[in-house]
Amino acid sequence: MSTRFLARRDDRMRMTFSGAGAKAAVGGLVTNDVVALTPGHGQRAAALTVKGRVIAVVRVFDRGDDLLIDSEARSGDGFVSMIKKFVNPRLAKYTVITEHTGCVGVYGDGAASALAAACAASGDGALPLDASAFESLGAHAVVTVGASESALTIVRSTDFALPGFDVIGTRERIDALEATLVTAGWSRADDAALQASRIEAGLPAWGVEMNDETLAQEAALDALGAISFSKGCYTGQEVVARIHFRGHVNRLLRRLTSSTSLPVGALVFDEAGAEVGDVRSTAMSATRGALAIAMVRREVAVGSRVSVRAEGAATESTQSAVIEALA
Repeated sequence: MSTRFLARRDDRMRMTFSGAGAKAAVGGLVTNDVVALTPGHGQRAAALTVKGRVIAVVRVFDRGDDLLIDSEARSGDGFVSMIKKFVNPRLAKYTVITEHTGCVGVYGDGAASALAAACAASGDGALPLDASAFESLGAHAVVTVGASESALTIVRSTDFALPGFDVIGTRERIDALEATLVTAGWSRADDAALQASRIEAGLPAWGVEMNDETLAQEAALDALGAISFSKGCYTGQEVVARIHFRGHVNRLLRRLTSSTSLPVGALVFDEAGAEVGDVRSTAMSATRGALAIAMVRREVAVGSRVSVRAEGAATESTQSAVIEALA
């Protein structure tokens, strides 16, 4: 994969929350401490069922006047349904803005400089538009460039292996920003390259490696910093807390590395030949070779060598792989 790329991310669900009760309302439904957020900061969090299963993994950004939340498209409807069911709009006004907004990611070498130049070319002057204004942003930090309907929200993203930024604004503004970046020599990564970079970053995707039958800790959301164990109550907290303080999950999402491609749906076997998991996603990384994310029994330690076997095909094949932690 290139050392830099654009990622068009319009399909992600986006919604805003405003009003005095916005943080409390969202905080009562997700796993991280939204109430503790201060303007310009953000976090990853999860929305769960009462049984601690994952409905959605979201990013929550405090823009000062409101909260901006986004999630993968596959889990967007589930999250919005949860909000409509539990959040009183008189206490916290919420609006789904997916259709009339867009998102483009700028990742890799020179991302901050290219983004600052592209914003400057658009005439946005609400922020000092040099690379350091963006480069200094911490994970999930957020700044607004411009004003009113033409404003762009820029967030520091950790969704891919290369460092970068996601820019959210009206579709017209995002189209124009992307065109400026393309003219400057940037190009979109294809889906295969994006999946490889995501897996290399260790970020599981809802509907791919996890779903609404997956426990939060099975998806390694605690290791990914998406769970606070000191915040107030939220849906599913009892299950999450019981696992954390009194027990453990029996399986975990792990990354696999191999010298050969690892097929989706293949079974994973330990060195004794016992079946210990299954492959949920796979990719070829330009820097790390064959990668996969698999759900694996917890007793299979990081660093263990396993066998990955594609069964049911005309010719059964077996590959060797090594277990890694996602985060």
